[in-house]
Amino acid sequence: MIRRLLVADRGEVARRVFATCRLVGIETVAVYSDVDTDAPHVIEADYAVHLPGNTPSATYLQTEALIAAAQRAGANAVHPGIGLLAEDPDFAQAVVDAGMIWAGPPPATLRTLADKIETKKLVAEAQVPVLPTFTDPEQVPGFPVLIKPAAGTGGHGIRVVRDASTLAEAIASTRREVGGEVFCEPYVGNARHIEVPILADAQGAVVPFGERECSVQRRYQKIIEESPSPAVDPGLREDLCRAAIIAVRALGYVGSGAVEFLLDGQGDFWFIELTPTLQADHAVTECVSGYDMVRLQLLVAEGGSVPMPGPPPIRGHAIEVRICAEDPAYAWLPAAGTLHRFAVPDIAGWFRPLPQPGLRLDAGVADGSVIGMHHDPMLAKLVAWAPSRQEAARMLASALARTHLHGVVSNRDLLVRVLRHHAFRAGDLDTGFLDRHAEVFAPLLSSVDAVRLSCLAAALAGAAARRAAAPVLNSLPSGWRNVPSISQTAVYDGPTGPVEVGYRMNRRGDLAGWWVRAVDPEELDLAGLGQAPVADEHPAVVVVSADAGRVVLNVQGIRMAVHVHRVGDVSYVDSPEGSVALREISRFPLPAPEAAESSLIAPLPGAVRRILVVPGQRVRAGELLLTLEAMKLEHPVHAPSAGVVSSLPVQPGAEVDTGELLAVLDPE
Repeated sequence: MIRRLLVADRGEVARRVFATCRLVGIETVAVYSDVDTDAPHVIEADYAVHLPGNTPSATYLQTEALIAAAQRAGANAVHPGIGLLAEDPDFAQAVVDAGMIWAGPPPATLRTLADKIETKKLVAEAQVPVLPTFTDPEQVPGFPVLIKPAAGTGGHGIRVVRDASTLAEAIASTRREVGGEVFCEPYVGNARHIEVPILADAQGAVVPFGERECSVQRRYQKIIEESPSPAVDPGLREDLCRAAIIAVRALGYVGSGAVEFLLDGQGDFWFIELTPTLQADHAVTECVSGYDMVRLQLLVAEGGSVPMPGPPPIRGHAIEVRICAEDPAYAWLPAAGTLHRFAVPDIAGWFRPLPQPGLRLDAGVADGSVIGMHHDPMLAKLVAWAPSRQEAARMLASALARTHLHGVVSNRDLLVRVLRHHAFRAGDLDTGFLDRHAEVFAPLLSSVDAVRLSCLAAALAGAAARRAAAPVLNSLPSGWRNVPSISQTAVYDGPTGPVEVGYRMNRRGDLAGWWVRAVDPEELDLAGLGQAPVADEHPAVVVVSADAGRVVLNVQGIRMAVHVHRVGDVSYVDSPEGSVALREISRFPLPAPEAAESSLIAPLPGAVRRILVVPGQRVRAGELLLTLEAMKLEHPVHAPSAGVVSSLPVQPGAEVDTGELLAVLDPE
């Protein structure tokens, strides 16, 4: 029996496992790196062991350190989480050799699954459909093809190659990213990604839990999942589940996992892989099945039998989104920094019993969490369950739109737009959804008047904060001045560039006039600012109330509450129209040093992985100069034009921050 369990992972997955452990009476042990000292998963555990260092290879992926931590803390079992360790046969064997219970598939099975080519061969021999596999580039019969790593999951290293001229470089890039061998298979366009979660025990029982639709992806990694799939009818569900059971038995699998398939528009499907982890999207399965998948996983790890005779019925519909610290508008670049506020409305908790509709949050962060560059950018998963798909999508979109997420760039607005998109609502999904519907990348706060009102609310909240800091001003109306012709103004760097906000209040404290207008950055210190524009076409607004954190406006007879959270010189503004971050600009800024036009700066924080040039080398426009590694991905830095590398101030392995100089390129 499991008495005390160490979770060899961090963030939301560690918290999720701990939540079940508390319910069933198992003591918990967390591990943490230097930067995770005050992380939520550390605080919630019964015991915690420090792993010196910050990088995953020195901490959360260090087998010897994790085994030693479990032994020091008195744990008699280890849960691998959902990362690389969950698929590592050597780590599983080390846990077993140390005399502890391993909450995962047997090491021998993991060794088989680590070879994707051998896995596909065994599954094909069991008469489950698979796509042809090519290990030699010369064998590829046609294009497009998909390049995939022979080991590992999670979408890392996958690339589409559409012609022979780019095949060699794509294979080399994938090998560098995953650190191992790769293979090719035909690329199936407009396909859906469907997976069947399963639970198998040592006695030979295998139970599928319906299916999950995982087709909305970026970089071949899922960002929205749901169960059941809108494309799967009862007959197809039976076929998929039958194929999943056959694959599981062919591979000798025991534990919790997911069998993944590609599904085309004609209803044909092909086995992709068996992922030997709990899966980040297990929450939607829990919502529609009513079972705690972590509890079942631990039950099987203790040698128990699957506690149900067959597949549980699917009840209602669940949709999950992955909220990630990344910028969809700029090639999904990961974002780092401090999460000043993270608040989702109307949350039920980790595990919500059915059949009551509601929201569930699985989060690895809280207010004040530091988002670094060493780990996956996912902050949290938000799940909605309702009797129907339309209700679940509407509920989830509304909750996301009202979420306060301050301090780091995220994909929140994109997720809201996808959930509200007519194609998503119609169930018209495949892995190319985001490529086809570029409109979902637009900011959620798209209305011109909505942006202007957010700027006005930020200025009013700023004035209220200054009054609160200087009590002598409290007797005067907000924005009131002794000279009526002079207005209260502030200049912000907004979503479309610098803007000036101006307003006048009368002696009764009523808004006498206001405006928001674009400002040329070179005019920020000119005396002309602060004067109301001749034509003021802004809607009529009445200020109902205004304090430092909340401004209530009556806009042409409609009342609207706007929340303002100021951190330093940045105001995070949340309203029913959406959210925006506004950085206040000094009217007389100090001159900043200008980087040379030929300077190449880091687009994100990361570690320099490869440098392919030397000072004095001539390069072509678009030539790859170096790569950065951040949040498990490789990011290339190309030459913007032809020239000569005159300076290269970084070395492989060096950690750089956003805006740091990487190279200087003198144009020819």
